Amino acid sequence: MSTAPSTAPAEVPQEPAPAPSPSRWAPLRPLILRLHFYAGVLVAPFLLVAATTGFLYAGAFQAERFVYAHELTVPVGDRELPISQQVAAARKAHPEGTVSAVRPSPEAGATTRVMLSGVAGVRSDHTLAVFVDPYTGKVRGALEQYGSTGALPLRTWIDDLHRNLNLGETGRLYSEFAASWLWVISAGGLVLWFSRRRALRKLRGTSGRRRTLGLHGTVGVWAAAGFIFLSATGLTWSTYAGANIDELRTSLGQSTPSVSAAASGEHAGHGGSTATGDAEHGVGLDKILAAARAEGLGNPVEIVPPADANSTYVVKQVQRSWPEKQDAVAVDPTTGKVTDELRFADYPLLAKLTRWGIDLHTGVLFGLVNQMALMLLALSLILLIVWGYRMWWQRGRGSSFGRPIPRGAWAQLSPLVLVPCLAVIAVLGYFVPLLGIPLAAFIAVDVVLGEVAHRKGSRTYAK
Repeated sequence: MSTAPSTAPAEVPQEPAPAPSPSRWAPLRPLILRLHFYAGVLVAPFLLVAATTGFLYAGAFQAERFVYAHELTVPVGDRELPISQQVAAARKAHPEGTVSAVRPSPEAGATTRVMLSGVAGVRSDHTLAVFVDPYTGKVRGALEQYGSTGALPLRTWIDDLHRNLNLGETGRLYSEFAASWLWVISAGGLVLWFSRRRALRKLRGTSGRRRTLGLHGTVGVWAAAGFIFLSATGLTWSTYAGANIDELRTSLGQSTPSVSAAASGEHAGHGGSTATGDAEHGVGLDKILAAARAEGLGNPVEIVPPADANSTYVVKQVQRSWPEKQDAVAVDPTTGKVTDELRFADYPLLAKLTRWGIDLHTGVLFGLVNQMALMLLALSLILLIVWGYRMWWQRGRGSSFGRPIPRGAWAQLSPLVLVPCLAVIAVLGYFVPLLGIPLAAFIAVDVVLGEVAHRKGSRTYAK
């Protein structure tokens, strides 16, 4: 019996689907992982100091109000004395030095500050602040003061600790180094977190190194924007990067303007001199302050006496909380007329952003809420560093401490990716030298160690 031939088409073996070609950017992940790991390990001690001292500084504003309550506050009286009488009372109690500025009582129950420069025992960049009761003229005390925010000894000491470890200009390198790398580590952590599979980012039900990694990543993601902001604003007044930023702003016409304190030609040389150490020149402080008030300069203000016979008084607002009050006027000491004015609304955009950024960084822009947010960021950074070192420990095997991250990822990058990356690194290294120089040193050491490992036949590559 014959069988009819089958009419079904013969099955043709199916070729396996080609694997998706990896992205040109795929090798960047192990490269970023290696940079994030080693930068974190090496920079973390500096960041830990910056975070701890920053936490203390954010709390110093409230502590200062408590510690120096006697000098800062007085019972509210019926009427304030003229500012000239208040300054005279301060000079009677402290005739030493010269009057460099006067800050009238900014609100009911607050003292007036008369700042003296050139006082023996007071640092040259500091002043002696004499606190005067604006209602009675009684001197409440005198304390060393620093900076435009009027930091008193407690906050000044913590500020110096945060900024330079109380080591002067040399110590500022530590804080600039930390600020230079904080944004790199934060941005790298963001890339690593979002490039991981969603299942590997879960915290619930995990333990050991994976749980530590989850905690580290989750907190890091939520705090990253704050860290990048602190890094960027911290660099604006650092030694080297800050100078480059100022130069760039100047070239763009975005530098912070200042009111002209030069006296007009017909009155130049008739305003008196500061050689006597008093603040009264020409028409006197009361008329100078009245002229500034007439131009809309409300509290808090600072009155700066003429620097010489050819200069004017400068009255400027010093409110650094929102909304900022930074208007200023120059007042001729012989006539009491305003010769120049500067409004914060007329500041260039970058000058405004710099002012807001610095004040937000230092915790004065939004007061207590701002300071609490900074303390929370500082605490988050401390926890991230602790978890980071714990992950390094957990990464080891047996008694080993932290297996190294495999090297060689850069060699797998396409030239179309590698060349732009190197260009960006070069530009950043120029403008932020405490990022560029250590990064170049790290790459050089890493290449040398890799070559040594290659010769010994023990080199490991990223996969």
